[in-house]
Amino acid sequence: MSIQATPSLSPAPSFPSGTPADVPAGRQRVVLDTNVCLDLFVFRDPRWAALQAALEQGSVEAYTREDCRSEWLAVLDYPHLPVTPETKPAICAEFDRLLRCLPLAQVNTFGLPVCTDRDDQKFLELALQCQAHVLVSKDKAVLKLGKRTVKRGLFAIVPPQLWRADAFLDAAI
Repeated sequence: MSIQATPSLSPAPSFPSGTPADVPAGRQRVVLDTNVCLDLFVFRDPRWAALQAALEQGSVEAYTREDCRSEWLAVLDYPHLPVTPETKPAICAEFDRLLRCLPLAQVNTFGLPVCTDRDDQKFLELALQCQAHVLVSKDKAVLKLGKRTVKRGLFAIVPPQLWRADAFLDAAI
């Protein structure tokens, strides 16, 4: 089995200030973890069709960050995924079109719960950074923190099957 070089992908556009641009009132800000993105952009899981449609229609504003996007790009190279050198550019382009990429920024994480999986802490920090209403995740360690983030007035954390476009708007900071 030979490994072929992956075509170079351009960096995602980002906000110069490290914070989200103005989002119209009533539009939900969401953060999607890597597994949810795989379901949406690689596996095309029909159970998350409403979320996909909301992203496409712009009725929700989805965010990623440079480190989260780097993880996404690395995961796409896992050999067990149905991603080929021919399909990867289109998958990446769709991700970049539908998720707004923020630069790494110093965020005051006081009050933010700490995830037992260090690799997933960046999604919590991103949700705080972009003042997300909701973090959509399939990760058990992240989902366990949902009650705490809501109780602290930060953001909701839900699995994709509980996500709704018209919910969680009062969950953000």
